Formats: sequence, C-alpha cells, structure tokens
Amino acid sequence: MGTRRRRQRQERVTLLDVATAAGVSSITVSRALRNPEKVSPALRETIMKFVESMGYVPDFAARALASQNSGIIGVLSPALTNYSFIGIMRGIEDRVRSTDMRIQYANTHFDPADEIKQLRLFFAQNPSGIIIAGVEEHPDVLDLLHRAPCPVVQIMDINGEPVDMSIGINHRLAAEMATAHLIERGFRRIALMGGRWDIRSRRRFDGYRAVMEKAGLYDPELVFSLDAHTSVGLGGHLLERLLRQAPDADAAFCHNDDIALGVLFECQRRGIRLPADFGICGFNDLEYANVSTPSLTTVRVPRYEIGYRAVDMIVRASGNGTQPEAQIDLGFHLVERETTARY
Repeated sequence: MGTRRRRQRQERVTLLDVATAAGVSSITVSRALRNPEKVSPALRETIMKFVESMGYVPDFAARALASQNSGIIGVLSPALTNYSFIGIMRGIEDRVRSTDMRIQYANTHFDPADEIKQLRLFFAQNPSGIIIAGVEEHPDVLDLLHRAPCPVVQIMDINGEPVDMSIGINHRLAAEMATAHLIERGFRRIALMGGRWDIRSRRRFDGYRAVMEKAGLYDPELVFSLDAHTSVGLGGHLLERLLRQAPDADAAFCHNDDIALGVLFECQRRGIRLPADFGICGFNDLEYANVSTPSLTTVRVPRYEIGYRAVDMIVRASGNGTQPEAQIDLGFHLVERETTARY
C-alpha cells in the first residue's frame, strides 16, 4: 500500500508581508481592504495585486484579539427564504465585499425566543455589528439589543425609536398611499391580504385602516390573513376565502407581491377581469411584477439600498468614517401598472 505524503503547510502570509512587497505601511494595506474609498484607486489596485498574487487571507482570530471584535456582521431575518430578502442580501454582500468583514446569517422564524438565542450566539463571537429585520416589540429582545456590545442596525421599518440605528421605510405611510391609490381608481370594497402578522404587516394594516375609515369604507370582514409564510399559493387561497365571505369585493391590497401574484392567478382562473372587475396592488416590486400579465401595481421598496447602507452604517459606526445618522428613511413610491389602470 502506498503512503500519502502530507502536504507541507506554507507559512501564513501576513499583512506586513503584503505591505513590504507593495512598499507601503501595514496601515495603508488595512485601509485599502477595509475602507477603499480612503485610498487612491491607483494605490489600491497595486495593493490588491499583491494581496491576490501572495494569497493573503485576513487573520480574523488575530483581528479579534487586536480590535476586540471578530469582523463578523450577524444578520438576523425572520424569513431568509423570502424573495423580498434576496435584494437586501445582495446589498449587504456587495458592501461587505470591499471590507475585511464577513457575514453570518440566522433565520429566526418570527420567534422571539429564537431571536434571543441567535443574538446571544452572535454576541459570544464579539461581532462587528448586528443587522436585524423583523424585530418584534418583545421586551426581552429589545433589552438584549440595548445591551449589545456592538452597533445594531434595524432594517426595513423605521416607525418608532431605534434601539441604536435603523434604516428602511415607513410601512404605515406606504400602505396609506397604496390604499388611497386604489380608492382614487374607483375601487371601494378593498380587501387587505397577508400572511403572518409581523411588525411590518401590522404597520401596513394601520395605514390601510386609517385611509379606509377616513373614506367611510372600512369593513373588518375585508381583512384576511393566515399565520403562515406568504406565497403565491396563499394568495390564491385568500382570494377564494374573500369571495366566499364578501363576493362584492372589488380590489385587494396585498402585503407582498407573492400574495398579489396568487390573487392575480386566481382571478384569471375564475375569469375575473383585471382591473375592470377587480384591482390588485402588491408590495416590494419584485422582478416579476413588471412582466406578469397583466403587470402588477405595487409599492417599490429600495431593498438593495437598505442592505448596502445597513452594512455601511456598521462600518462607519465602528470608527471607520463619519458617524451615521441614527435613523435613515429611504422612502418608497407606488409603481402603477395594469392591475389598477382604471381610468
């Protein structure tokens, strides 16, 4: 039998090795990796060539000892598989790419106990920061976040005071705008459809109800939701229930585009004309909203920018730039398409 020869382990290339080869200081190399905007493009290109040719890999353990953080940014979401979160992830990862930080994701399944567990696991790693979506107003979660040993950015919803920092949109105002749009287009029996009632869903309900009550149109029998993950199939099921309970319903404002697409498909299956007989407004403006037939009216949320700037807030809060604002409202706008184009 042959014997395997153990491959000799090469000595680790250090930051100083790269700096010496490039003829610059270690601080300059570190700055080029963590804050590239502070280094001239020509110098950064030179440094990156040496980083790649020498196979330099940041020593995160050494960094944690030196800087008292591990370089990890923990990202907690109640539903990592939700299509709307993918755009946020792209933004997060694009901003992290120009730093020597790294991302760890955790799925909390809308469970405060799971949020607490995952936060404690992250805190044990001395993270550089925490990005968290869908924080419920649970006192134990909020207390833990207030005691976080690192910057915390709450993303998506900006209603209320942030624990540390927050970035996103005002979901109540977005729902008010969407509901008012449906009324302006002549719809009156407007349903609200959604899945699990997380904090953002409740904000949207508040906005929907305020506008409907002001117009004298609010009817609790038009509010439909199930304690389940949102999906296209759920949208079809909710429309079926709506038409059994309120057959005169003539529109739906949906908590997201998945639900809205399911409503659209069920209308087509039943021969309901869109938007002559029934109007639909979604939320998020996912990629398929513009190519469905008919195309879907929806609220556009700057998901990529939310993710990108959330990481940027952590980078700057860590002392690597000007201090970020405590709360950033990125705004939203309605994209009117064929499902409400009733003139």
